[in-house]
Amino acid sequence: MGARPSRARTLVLSGLGLIVAALLLAGALRAFVVQTFTVPTASMEPTLHAGQRVWVWRPADLAHTVERGDLVVIDGRGSFIAAHRPDLPHQVAGWFGLGPRDVFYVKRVIGVAGDRVTCCSPDGRLKINGKAVDEPYVTLAQKASKQTFDVEVPAGRIWLMGDNRDDSTDSRALLGSPGGGMIDQRTVLGTVIGH
Repeated sequence: MGARPSRARTLVLSGLGLIVAALLLAGALRAFVVQTFTVPTASMEPTLHAGQRVWVWRPADLAHTVERGDLVVIDGRGSFIAAHRPDLPHQVAGWFGLGPRDVFYVKRVIGVAGDRVTCCSPDGRLKINGKAVDEPYVTLAQKASKQTFDVEVPAGRIWLMGDNRDDSTDSRALLGSPGGGMIDQRTVLGTVIGH
């Protein structure tokens, strides 16, 4: 008779152990492998649409291999949002999908450390390191930006722009702020791999 409560207790503890292990595995996958986000605005149209779900590959950020042309998700706190960057407990909570969701931005990497990004060439295109670049993801017959700029990207920073150039809060919006529109690469959560 004494064995039954012990067996029930073992089953409950085993069940709880499985639940905790599953939660830890899910958190580890989100933190180090792949995480999903919802595109918050129309700033990436026509490439991505508001409300669309995207998959983000975390190892690219963890290995600091973000490249020009990549679509990235960043935590906008400390750049686009005046709030401070999250501390470690808040980052861990984010791995489990807890915390604010309106702090994430999806943008395209236009310039990386060492690049000089200029707008615009005589025909309205962006220039990177003195060379006008084609941007097939910007489908409208418009200048690459209505706002002119000439910036050099320092080490550890990136220059980001939305594909919907007339409706995007991006590095151009921060030109007069500390950092001059350069986004700290540590705020990158990963590159978009599926949409």
